[in-house]
Amino acid sequence: MYQQHSLLAQSLGAQREVLSLHFGTRGQGPKIYLQAGLHADEHPGMLVLHHLKSRLLTLEAAGRLTGEVVLVPIANPIGLGNYVCGRQLGRFESSSRENFNRHYLDLAELVREQVAAELGDDAAANVALIRRTLTTRLQAIVPRTELESLRLTLMTLACDADYVLDVHCDSEAMVHLYVHSEQQAQGRVLAGYIGAHAILHATVQGGNSFDEAFTSVWTALQQAFAQQPIPMATFAATVELRGINDVSHELALADAEALLAYLGHLGLISGAVPAVPELVCEPTPLAGVEVLNAPHAGVVAYRAPIGSWVAAGTALADVIDPLSGQVSTLTSSIAGMFYARVIERFTEANTELTFVAGREPLRQGCMLGA
Repeated sequence: MYQQHSLLAQSLGAQREVLSLHFGTRGQGPKIYLQAGLHADEHPGMLVLHHLKSRLLTLEAAGRLTGEVVLVPIANPIGLGNYVCGRQLGRFESSSRENFNRHYLDLAELVREQVAAELGDDAAANVALIRRTLTTRLQAIVPRTELESLRLTLMTLACDADYVLDVHCDSEAMVHLYVHSEQQAQGRVLAGYIGAHAILHATVQGGNSFDEAFTSVWTALQQAFAQQPIPMATFAATVELRGINDVSHELALADAEALLAYLGHLGLISGAVPAVPELVCEPTPLAGVEVLNAPHAGVVAYRAPIGSWVAAGTALADVIDPLSGQVSTLTSSIAGMFYARVIERFTEANTELTFVAGREPLRQGCMLGA
């Protein structure tokens, strides 16, 4: 069940490894890959996959798994040990200063030349060819750094999956999703099971995040080989499980059960499948998120709860300078779901504080930020 994947040692005497947990039979039925903790200071998903592991062991022993499930509960051992003065900082790799969830390989570029001559008129055969080539090409790459070896390890584990879920959390938030615009229907199903309050979709998010690597490969190859049938063979999503402090057995058990229901819907577990719960929200463009920044430093006092639908003109937060007495109110200019906000209650100038998901595009370019 356990597989160990050693990472390149960045220094002497400090080799780390990734552990993956495998359930079901390889090559039998659909495959789903789930990882947590890619941003190592985001802990809710780690506990959810812990509880999911226990349930999968029981289901496997009962012979009820009809597909392959791969779990990586700790996707980032590099960031996991990155403590500074007692505080864990797991979003950026200290040597390169790169975000652990950015700069993943362009998979289409990696395999385009190798598959060109073998693609045919059979869509399923084309998918199998592309996935075999992805695995071979990724395994052949020699990493130069520990971070590169981490990225290659995670991509190799996930590159042949039909479904890829990268589990994160926000600062202080409701459950929400990031999905590809062509996969909104599939995103609605996942959102129903996990109770998402926002389904944010984009054709290109920007930044080459982990989940986007597994959708962009198919769209890029579709464009490169327009005469051959190449479907969007992988549904990939980033799942944001509330906020950084939302870590409890009660929440994690409920989330694990929701993911099990979703796996049943996908055909990975035999038996009765719970119906898709009623949606809390409909998909909205990632470009439609209004982000409000602090105009100056000060104490932050929020005036609207996350998870609320706000109208244009709603006051979301005050930023108060206790020295000068200046009070600046951040007011939403759009109607939408107030789904996330920053947990810190003191801010520097120009820090992002509030996030409202609106229906109409507002922004362009790279929308994921740092």
